[in-house]
Amino acid sequence: MDRGQICDLFTEDDTPVLVKPALLHHRRFDYTPSSRLRFILRGGSPHRASEWADLPDRSLEEQLAEIVQEVGLRGEAAERKRLADQKAREVERKRWEAAIQEAHAPYAHAYRVKHLGEQADTWYQARRLTEYVAAVGVHATSLPPGQERTEVEAWLAFADAHLHILTESVSAPKLPTPPKPSGDDLKPLLGHWSPYGPRSY
Repeated sequence: MDRGQICDLFTEDDTPVLVKPALLHHRRFDYTPSSRLRFILRGGSPHRASEWADLPDRSLEEQLAEIVQEVGLRGEAAERKRLADQKAREVERKRWEAAIQEAHAPYAHAYRVKHLGEQADTWYQARRLTEYVAAVGVHATSLPPGQERTEVEAWLAFADAHLHILTESVSAPKLPTPPKPSGDDLKPLLGHWSPYGPRSY
């Protein structure tokens, strides 16, 4: 017979038996443990093991309790880490908020110092313009009636109105209220912190 159509089997007394392949029935399961069946646990921090195998002296079923315990331990560790990370983020956010709050004081001080310098400049400008306008006024009185005198007097009216505004702004100085600072305003005052959040570097 064609050996491509049969395979060899033997009885207990080694008598050969010819059987067609179609008559062979393959077993669906192995009845003796082998290391081919494995359980691999990935993720988390390993405590005891990450891999279990079906062994001759210890089946995979006998190791299920250990596997379940390992899953539980990793889950508990992951939850502890999650809570610790959450607490660390909260602490970091509070420190960032405190740094932002502390940066408002030097920002307000710098703004007021700048405003003070601007007020002083305005005061000096008002003094110079007052002297200049007074001199032009004396000159205008010496001019004969006519177009030139009319134009000078119109200019003097404009200058007086402008001087009035300048004088009012420097005669009663007030402590200015700084506007809400932008991120760029606070950035130089925050050290290693970002003005846009505790994790924005």
